[in-house]
Amino acid sequence: MKLRRISDFQHEFSFLSTTENTEAFYTRFLEGDLGKIYQSIPWDALVESFGVKAKSKGSKMLFSPKGRIGLMFLKHYACCSDRKLIEQLNSNIDYQFFCDIHLGFTRLTNFKIVSQIRRELADKLKIDALEKVLFTYWKPYIHSQSQVTVDATCYESELRYPTPQKLLWEAVDWLYKQLRRTCKFIGVKMIRCKYIKWKKRYIGFSKMRRKTSKKRKPLTRALLHLLGKLIAFENSLAKQHKLKFIARYHRRVATIKKIHQQQLELFKTGTSPKNRIVSIQKDYLRPIVRGKEVKPVEFGAKVNKLQIDGINFIEHLSFNAFNEGTRLTSTVYKAQSLTKTKLRILGADAIYATNKNRNFVTKHSIQTDFKRKGKLPKNYQEEKKLKAIITKERATRLEGSFGKEKEYYHLKKIKAKTKATEKLWIFFGIHTANAQEIGRRIQNSRVQIAA
Repeated sequence: MKLRRISDFQHEFSFLSTTENTEAFYTRFLEGDLGKIYQSIPWDALVESFGVKAKSKGSKMLFSPKGRIGLMFLKHYACCSDRKLIEQLNSNIDYQFFCDIHLGFTRLTNFKIVSQIRRELADKLKIDALEKVLFTYWKPYIHSQSQVTVDATCYESELRYPTPQKLLWEAVDWLYKQLRRTCKFIGVKMIRCKYIKWKKRYIGFSKMRRKTSKKRKPLTRALLHLLGKLIAFENSLAKQHKLKFIARYHRRVATIKKIHQQQLELFKTGTSPKNRIVSIQKDYLRPIVRGKEVKPVEFGAKVNKLQIDGINFIEHLSFNAFNEGTRLTSTVYKAQSLTKTKLRILGADAIYATNKNRNFVTKHSIQTDFKRKGKLPKNYQEEKKLKAIITKERATRLEGSFGKEKEYYHLKKIKAKTKATEKLWIFFGIHTANAQEIGRRIQNSRVQIAA
C-alpha cells in the first residue's frame, strides 16, 4: 500500500468505518511486537487463575476481565505513567485491541482506573499458580528444560534516600497536621510545640551542601523531642475523647511511634535497630545491603529468580533481606515442578556454594559451576570447560535480563503505593519481558514451518 499524507485526502473518512477495515487493522496489530505479546499469553487460563469476573448486576465495568489483565501487561510494555497510558490508549488502535476494548469516538479521562484495576488484581495474585499456567502454555517454545540458572536481584521502590533527619521531619509534619485537624474537629486547643521554628530550621538544614555532624546532631535531638511531644499529646487525646479513626490512620500512627523508638535508639547507641523502618508511607520496606560499589544499600523487594532457556520465573519475593544461598533447594524443586523434568545442570554464583547445597546437588547428580574443594580429579579439564559455559550463561543471559527488565519494562523504580501492588507490578514486569521473547519464538517457528 502506498503511504499518503492525511492532508492530501479531499474527503472525510473513518479509521474503522467498515468490518473489513477492522480486520485489516487487527491483522496489522498481530504483526507488531505488541501482537507477539498478545499471541503468547494464555488469556482464558490467566483470567480463570486470577478469578476475575465480569459484573452480573449493576453498571458494567469498562474493561472486561481479559482487558484488565491486558492493561497490566500494556503498562509495562508502554513503560509510562497511568495518565500517559490512558492517553495513549485513547489514540492507539493497537493498544485497544490488546485491552479488548473499542473506544470509537469516546475518550477515557479517568486515569485512576489503572490503579483501581491494579489493586483488584493485587488482592488475587498467586505467583506460583499463575507461573504454572504461563509455563504450561510456553512449554513448546522453551528448550533445555533440564538446565537452570539462578540469581537474586533487588527491584527498588520509588523512595527518597532515608536519612534520620528526613524521616523524623516527615513523621513530625504528618502527625502535627493530623493533630491540628483533630483539635479543630473536637474543639480542643492545640499544644504549643514550636513547629514553625523547627520547620524553618529543617528547611535551612536541607539546603546545606555539607551537612556536618555538628549540624545533624542538634537537629536530630530536637526532632526526636518534638516528635515525642506530639506522640504524647496524641495518646492523651485518644484516651480522653475516645476518638474513632479509620484503620489507615491507626496504622500510620503506630508506624510513627515505632520510628520514634528506633531513631531514639539509633541516636543514643549508634547501632542500627532490627527491622528498621525507612518510610512512613511504605512501612514494609527495609534496607537491603547488596555490597555493590555504586549502591551499597537498596530499598525495595529482593527477588530470587530462576531462568530456563532465557525465560525468568520468581522463586521467592520478599521486602526483608534474606540470604539467597538458602534458597537453592527450593529453586531446584520449583524448576522441576514447572518442567516435570529432573534437573541436570544448575548455574549459580559463589553465595550458593555452601556445604549444605554442595551435598544436595551431589546427592541428586546435578552439575554446577561451583568452584571445587580439595584435590582436583583427573578429568578436571573437561569439567572446567562445562563450568565455564554454565558461568557464562548465568553471567550474560540471566544477569543481562535483570538490566533489560529494569530499563525497558518499567522495573527500574517501582511506583506502586502498597506492598500488594508492588508485588503485582514486579510480576507483570518480569512476565511482559518473557511474553515478548516467547512471542518472537512463536513467530520464528511459524516462519520456519511456512518455509
